Amino acid sequence: MNFCNQCGNPVIHRIPEGDNRPRYICSHCSTIHYENPKVIVGCVPIYQDQILLCKRAIEPRYGLWTLPAGFMENGESLAEGAARETLEEANATVTLGELYTIFSLPHISQVYVFFLSELDNLDFYPGEESLETRLFSEDQVPWAELAFPVISETLRNYFSDRSENSLKIHYTDHLFDRR
Repeated sequence: MNFCNQCGNPVIHRIPEGDNRPRYICSHCSTIHYENPKVIVGCVPIYQDQILLCKRAIEPRYGLWTLPAGFMENGESLAEGAARETLEEANATVTLGELYTIFSLPHISQVYVFFLSELDNLDFYPGEESLETRLFSEDQVPWAELAFPVISETLRNYFSDRSENSLKIHYTDHLFDRR
């Protein structure tokens, strides 16, 4: 950050009085600009014994498979964001279920949140950010072609939980990138 988004003057990077971390501070109006982690929300869209995955049409990880997910927008809840991302990436409508996985990735300043969901119908197709959308049973999942470790972990949790007939919330702190 070089300039204040409040008044346009240059910012300096220092620890504000009463704080313990460096922040960008406007040299003119003294506005403190906080940088906080990004929240990524998504769904585990289920139809019978299959999961809906999307093949990414954007970087990072172009051409690899993922669950429908993306950055939460201002003014929406976690659940609203997860449903919106599923609609945007797969043109799929879902009935949201329980919160399922939460991943904290401090090394990239991101938090991932996935909800279990049921596909409302099979009328889905790729959105602008997807090359392809497809239902996969556990033995069909392209495990080596999954875009991100949190996707692999969410799917492994789901299939394991389902086999034990015990779906539960999973929380993981990833203190390093295990990709």
